[in-house]
Amino acid sequence: MLRALTRRLLKLLLWLILASALLVLALRWVPPPGTALMIERKIESWGSEQPIELKRQWRPWKELPDHLKMAVIAAEDQKFAEHWGFDVGAIQAALAHNQSGGSLRGASTLSQQVAKNLFLWSGRSWLRKGLEAWFTALIEMLWPKERILEVYLNSVEWGDGIFGAEAAAQHHFGVGAPYLNRQQASQLAAVLPNPLRWSAGRPDAYVNRRAAWIRQQMSQLGGSHYLNQLKPQRPDWWPRWL
Repeated sequence: MLRALTRRLLKLLLWLILASALLVLALRWVPPPGTALMIERKIESWGSEQPIELKRQWRPWKELPDHLKMAVIAAEDQKFAEHWGFDVGAIQAALAHNQSGGSLRGASTLSQQVAKNLFLWSGRSWLRKGLEAWFTALIEMLWPKERILEVYLNSVEWGDGIFGAEAAAQHHFGVGAPYLNRQQASQLAAVLPNPLRWSAGRPDAYVNRRAAWIRQQMSQLGGSHYLNQLKPQRPDWWPRWL
């Protein structure tokens, strides 16, 4: 009886592994129609007097401005081109900081944030962290870096019901994403730690200071030349781990 149950559980686990891998592989080319975070935000708003209207419009890689790509990398994950999904040094620093009794500090890479926002729910449970690690590994193995950043910029939350660069650019600055300038891009990146608290279009003193720091970091990283490191070195269909 126990042996049969174990076999069934192993079979179910193998099917889940295969299904998740096929899903991630498909999303390498197919724009995700939405994210788990968008669904979560919509459900949360059902209890309010006026449910939020989700705004999101996909922009392909070539239509996303280099200013915004670099601003997000400078703000969120400066080792994005180097790591394979996990920044070990940042994780160790965050653990040391949190153990010292300071405010909780995260160390999520852009790849981890894509995995979490696209497939998972909010929270800090070990189960969610384990699934986040699994999806992060799949994304890094099956997607080129450019695709990871493309999905991130089209999925990240930038306000109440505002998801992705196009909706954010229109909401905060009244322009399309391709027309964002360096200043606007840095302000969008500056609010990412808490986009429901801070406004990119109406920045306070903290957001302005952080945006200025981000612009400085963009220059130190090499500006748009940094993005050349994200280009696949092999054919697009070739798995990154081979």
